[in-house]
Amino acid sequence: MAKVSVIGAGSWGMAIAKVLENNGHEVMVWSHREEEAERLREKRENEAKLPGVRLSERTEFTSDLKTAVSGRDLLILAVPSTAVRGTARKMASCGVEPGAVVVNLAKGIEESTLMILTDIIEQEIPGANAAVLSGPSHAEEVGHGIPTTVVTGAKDRATAEYIQNIFMNQVFRVYTSPDMLGIELGGALKNVIALAAGVADGLGCGDNTKAALITRGIAEMSRLGVAMGGRIETFNGLTGIGDLIVTCASVHSRNRKAGYLIGQGRTMQEAMDEVKMVVEGVHSAKAAMVLSGKYGVDMPIVEEVNKVLFENKPAREAMGDLMLRDKKIENPELPWN
Repeated sequence: MAKVSVIGAGSWGMAIAKVLENNGHEVMVWSHREEEAERLREKRENEAKLPGVRLSERTEFTSDLKTAVSGRDLLILAVPSTAVRGTARKMASCGVEPGAVVVNLAKGIEESTLMILTDIIEQEIPGANAAVLSGPSHAEEVGHGIPTTVVTGAKDRATAEYIQNIFMNQVFRVYTSPDMLGIELGGALKNVIALAAGVADGLGCGDNTKAALITRGIAEMSRLGVAMGGRIETFNGLTGIGDLIVTCASVHSRNRKAGYLIGQGRTMQEAMDEVKMVVEGVHSAKAAMVLSGKYGVDMPIVEEVNKVLFENKPAREAMGDLMLRDKKIENPELPWN
């Protein structure tokens, strides 16, 4: 049994706390607001963000970050990507022990620095052993025990296997991987493609369009990821194509929902306000566009998403421009006979 703290009491934090609780670990969940922590102590569930997923009396809730990070075997960072740096900095000021394993659950790229989130954690918490847990894993399904498979990435095999052993059970299968960069990039970039898939749904397009966006989307993600040093095997796996499929297709996907609303005519801000949760793809879209230029990678879907989000380009016009791009070979590396 391990002492584990989940830093963040949103839908994903509560879902992962349920997994850990079911595995018999000693779990503590931190909320940044005392009133929320008090409500969780009373109700044992986040009724607004993950209704119906109740934690037992064995799980503790606190708003004291020092209490949450002190004397724990494992720290799980379950805050939105935009809050990772600030939260990690606060954790460091509370005395996170050198060598502490900090597992990132968020999916994003920091817009101002183009850094992946595990790098931010290690920058803000000197001596931290940052790792990542990612894959096709909606909190709504994980919290209710629906079979789910994810990947944990770490710098060394021992850390990855330790995390694997902490989390894995009969409905939550965990693979290990050394490709932290590929895992993080896959998790961030698929949200941008999911916005495009949602826009297509909002425009009334069909399954053919969704399949095209998923397929060409993974091509864009892979090109950039490999150019940055990630492995193609990662983008062909759970944290690449797997996560992309579920985020583009699921009713639980906030990125797809935001895109759907934009396709129906809402502005970006109106869509984000209606979703009522952080839409990670909006924050990653600009970073992805900058990275595509930096590494000389063609990313037409990401480019059109940026134009719709930030330049007020009509969604239907963006879709038409994607369809009427210059003629291409699907796989240029394949030789003709």
